[in-house]
Amino acid sequence: MPHRILVPEDAPFTPEQREWLSDFLSKTLGSASGEGAEYDGPAIPVTILVGSQTGNAEGCAKRMAKDLNGGRFDTEVVDMGQYDSGRLAGEKNLLVITSTYGDGEPPDNAADLYEFILSDQAPQMKGVRFSVLALGDTEYPDFCKCGIDFDQRLESLGAERVYQRVDCDVDFDEAFAGWRKGVIESLGGGAAAIDTAASTEEESIPYGKKNPFGSPILRNYNLNGEGAEKETHHIELSLEGAGMDYVVGDALGVFPVNQEKQVDEILNSLPFNTNDQVPMPGGGESSLRDALMTGYDIRSLTPKLLQAWQSRSGSPYLRSVVESGDRKVMNDFCWGRELIDLVTEYPADFSDGEEFVTVLKKLQPRLYSIASSPNAHPGEVHLTIAIVRYNSHGRDRGGVCSTFLADRAEGLQPGVFVHHNKAFRLVEDDSAPIIMVGPGTGVAPFRAFLEERKVRGAAGKNWLLFGNPHRKTDFLYEEEFVSMQKDGFLTRLDLAFSRDQADKIYVQHRMEENGAEMWQWLEEGASFYVCGDASRMAKDVDACLHRIVEKHGGKTEDEAKNYIKALKREKRYQRDVY
Repeated sequence: MPHRILVPEDAPFTPEQREWLSDFLSKTLGSASGEGAEYDGPAIPVTILVGSQTGNAEGCAKRMAKDLNGGRFDTEVVDMGQYDSGRLAGEKNLLVITSTYGDGEPPDNAADLYEFILSDQAPQMKGVRFSVLALGDTEYPDFCKCGIDFDQRLESLGAERVYQRVDCDVDFDEAFAGWRKGVIESLGGGAAAIDTAASTEEESIPYGKKNPFGSPILRNYNLNGEGAEKETHHIELSLEGAGMDYVVGDALGVFPVNQEKQVDEILNSLPFNTNDQVPMPGGGESSLRDALMTGYDIRSLTPKLLQAWQSRSGSPYLRSVVESGDRKVMNDFCWGRELIDLVTEYPADFSDGEEFVTVLKKLQPRLYSIASSPNAHPGEVHLTIAIVRYNSHGRDRGGVCSTFLADRAEGLQPGVFVHHNKAFRLVEDDSAPIIMVGPGTGVAPFRAFLEERKVRGAAGKNWLLFGNPHRKTDFLYEEEFVSMQKDGFLTRLDLAFSRDQADKIYVQHRMEENGAEMWQWLEEGASFYVCGDASRMAKDVDACLHRIVEKHGGKTEDEAKNYIKALKREKRYQRDVY
């Protein structure tokens, strides 16, 4: 228990001296005994609500809780999907940490609470103190929308904001640290708690996002057949010596390298001496060329970058775009353009390289769903990557990481790290059935699931629904899946090749056709998994699942909603969507 030592009233000191001496002795003796001493009252309750799709928000919440519990707080971290909304009005201090995905949607585990708090049923929350940390990606138009909505709604319900909302981009460590410090101070944690916070930054593993492992590429080949409109690479990387463990359902982060030709074109078009050293995003210095190759994002344009660029450019058109104040106008301008377009078509006046890089974002790693079981391929990790290529505004473009791996990674060892995704986990019960819906590269984690179940000798039934444009050229891992089906391990394999007939057929159509059997599997305890595009496919699959539960389960619309909510609570409906 904390110590609080009081100096007697009859001691020969002024009141101010007595108070100072009491604090000094309390802290000194408290430190000597290994106990906190700066606070002698009851612990301050703090509830941290977490909305997390891929694990980043959950990680921030755990770090925040550790820091708070090192001070004067009694902290509880609660998954939004498990939170009793009846508690809201009675909370004392409420911290909301949530991501946004897709078209401004809440994470799956936050959907119910999000819907409730925006509804007329939400309670008045006068007396509740709160703050929000919103995670998002400025490449998407509805940046941090879920966190923004929580923040504004809590205020409108009468809650008191103790610290302003902080909106975090993909590289969120610095923004999170600032929010954490501000919240701890606002809640009365003082310097001790903040000092504790600072000590939790270091990663406890040899290799991670801050220290990626240089991974040799073992195999790299195109999965699509000759004449395919798509290009999908199967890439095998070595993790020997990395000390990094993963489980099926996790993702691999890959650090890309920008295209050399484009970097040189940018350098040749800049209005200053480009030979100077510039700061790197993670610290230290390098040549401007090396910084643009490996440190800064030269592909993504955002409204924030446009504003900074326009202030240094004399372009009337760019000025009209920025000063319109219309986010859609700015997003439309950004689409299909990159930094090279600004440099060559809308020149800006920068004094030197150091000023130039201040307007650029850090080059971020890309996350890819892991397509292998570590037990089936010890020391390796496999990826299934769609290579993005397109032409816009007269230039050939491409995904920075996918084209790096396809075109520029030969002989290199890309920096990688494991990103654990606890929201997408294979059921531990090997007797339980599983249903997997993964069109295109969404099949990646399900190749891993099937490999893992096979290694385990799992007796549970397996059902895979896969789709792509053409069977002849786009049936990814055809030999593997057909072989699994023939030997009875893959109980059902339903295929949807959308362009092989006049009417387009997608995975949700195959679900609908086999709705009665799918309902039966669910009633037998099957877990339902979806991986792939969030904005269209995942929504269509979800709507179809609701219809199946209504039609074949004999339920009303509301009963079907509650049934599927129960699946989510039981972790039997999980999605890895992007």
